[in-house]
Amino acid sequence: MEFSRSDSLPLTRPMTADAESAALTRLRQGDLAALDLLVLRYQVEATRAAYLITRDRAAAEDAAQTVFVRLPDRIHQYDPRRPFAPYLFRSVINEALKSAQRRERSVSLHAERAADGQTLEDLLPDWDSDPADAFDQDELRRVVWEAMGKLPPKQRAVAAMRFYLEWSEAEIAQSLAIPVGTVKWRLHAARARLQTLLAPFMNAALATWLGV
Repeated sequence: MEFSRSDSLPLTRPMTADAESAALTRLRQGDLAALDLLVLRYQVEATRAAYLITRDRAAAEDAAQTVFVRLPDRIHQYDPRRPFAPYLFRSVINEALKSAQRRERSVSLHAERAADGQTLEDLLPDWDSDPADAFDQDELRRVVWEAMGKLPPKQRAVAAMRFYLEWSEAEIAQSLAIPVGTVKWRLHAARARLQTLLAPFMNAALATWLGV
């Protein structure tokens, strides 16, 4: 099957739990048409998650596409008694993490577009702005994005999942197949580094977002 690139990604298609279960059953039975339904449901979200870690649009799309292409061969590894989304996103995030570790580079906030064609600002937090603040929303998002880019890939991955995707530490641990203690350590290190990098721009909203 063919996957669309970022300029023409389909909108996420709502799918009931029963419909998703039926599609997964069909896929396990070798019906590749069922994969189309899962791609329509999850491609945008999967690519966005990968983008937060790779910081590169093409790399994020490739990471998501790789996972979908492999899904028919690996679907029997999925336990149908468990939710499908965590299984899928664990694969996407691990693929994105490998990509980020292979090619580290900085990304300008305004040079890149989000995976669904929206501006990157749509991916980042919407903090309440105080008119007295020295930096407006766009500038604050830019400095946060640049600060995230200075984290090592493994720290960036857990930071993106915790601060942007708002996953719990347990969910992060499950997705990355690592102990919760390792997640806590990486988050602690990432938070400390971000505090240092963002100290000149720190305000109440940003401090709350970081949990400091």
